[in-house]
Amino acid sequence: MTLSLEQLSSRMRRGEDIPLRETAQVVLALSVPSILQQMVVTAMEYIDAAMVGHIGAEATAAIGIVSSSTWLLHGILVGLYTAFSIQIAQYLGADRQADARGVLRQAMLFNLILGLAAAGFGIGISRFLPGWLGADLSLQANASAYFAIWSAALPFTMAMGMYAAMLRATGDALTPGLISVFVCGLDVVFNFFLINPTRTLPLFGTRVTVWGAGLGVPGAALGTALSNVIGGLLALAILLLRDGPLCIRKPGSWKITRACLLNLWRVGAPLAAERAALSSAQVVLVRIVSGLGTVAIAANSLGVSAEGLCYMAGYGIQDAAIALIGQAVGANRKDMAKRFAWLCTGIGIGIMALSGMGLWVFAPALMGIFTADAAVIALGARVLRIEAFAEPMFGASIVASGAMQGAGDSTACFVLNLVSMWGIRLTLASFFAPRFGLAGVWGSMCCELCIRGLLFLFRLARGKWLEKGALT
Repeated sequence: MTLSLEQLSSRMRRGEDIPLRETAQVVLALSVPSILQQMVVTAMEYIDAAMVGHIGAEATAAIGIVSSSTWLLHGILVGLYTAFSIQIAQYLGADRQADARGVLRQAMLFNLILGLAAAGFGIGISRFLPGWLGADLSLQANASAYFAIWSAALPFTMAMGMYAAMLRATGDALTPGLISVFVCGLDVVFNFFLINPTRTLPLFGTRVTVWGAGLGVPGAALGTALSNVIGGLLALAILLLRDGPLCIRKPGSWKITRACLLNLWRVGAPLAAERAALSSAQVVLVRIVSGLGTVAIAANSLGVSAEGLCYMAGYGIQDAAIALIGQAVGANRKDMAKRFAWLCTGIGIGIMALSGMGLWVFAPALMGIFTADAAVIALGARVLRIEAFAEPMFGASIVASGAMQGAGDSTACFVLNLVSMWGIRLTLASFFAPRFGLAGVWGSMCCELCIRGLLFLFRLARGKWLEKGALT
């Protein structure tokens, strides 16, 4: 019988030596549902890209031109709410359940304030953003509409991600995964009716008229937004109604505490800065790619979505690593934190090495899911095969950064990613793009990801990431 995270945490606090087999079982029990959730999140991106891609390359490019900006805005919010989940994991590891519930209450307040502010900001800049990014005039209207609709749902998108991270911090990775599956199903249904116009479809030997709004690119954004609204409300309802260590029906204060703010500054600010550095670099990269033409923009956007099949496993294991190492640090078991870190990182490297092989073999088929444009498929498959070589080291950087974050060492993650993305990837991409086109850009990405993985492995091996100690 597999240990629960709560049972493991209790044994760690008692100073027990836990066998490697039982440790590995807990890692897998948390990682598999987290990988499922990442698969579903990636599938939602696939759904938008595939259902819009068959409209044409211009529709795909309209989403692609603002995709890096959605990563930037959402990434900053992810960094902040991850800091809340790290606090909860460490408090639960130290058996400070009342403090963990206090962090949850404060996180709800921050979700409301920051989510609304981010939505207002996104809607406000949506009219001008495609022009800033160098999009052709033919793409700007659809790109603006997509970004505005996507931004409007940010409070609910943030709520779904935040509460899912907190459930994982308690050891419940299955519930967030099931919520994601449900939301993905809703996205398919909403997109089916909102993207396409009213049409006749074959059904059991006859033709049936199916209503459609015919909104095209804005319909894809609206379908995703509505799905995230429902998912956010569902995640909130589960936290409000269920029992457990985070049951907020138990008495407690809603006051924002100095300790929570200090921890948010210590962990959340570097995490948000890291996400901003990575995502803003992607914005610059899209600006570089936008000068290569519509086919390159579409191939780049769809290639990024296709690559998501590889690194979703890494991010799923990263989520598990944050929860496991957060609880180990809270329980004052640095030995267990190190074991979790290397175990999770090794699994991440292995899985992403296998997925990289799959990316190489199935690159044309993956691109064909999204578009029927032969030129986009050919170029996308070419760059995906370049990127396949970087997947193992990309997995190392993803999971190792999660280990460091769980221990509260988010500043080092920020510095390593900043140096890697801005110092290596963008420098190489700006040099090679005019000479080799999109292949030069993705070759630069491959080189940078390999170096980034080595940097994170070196940091993990030195062990200084554990010197930060538990949060206040």
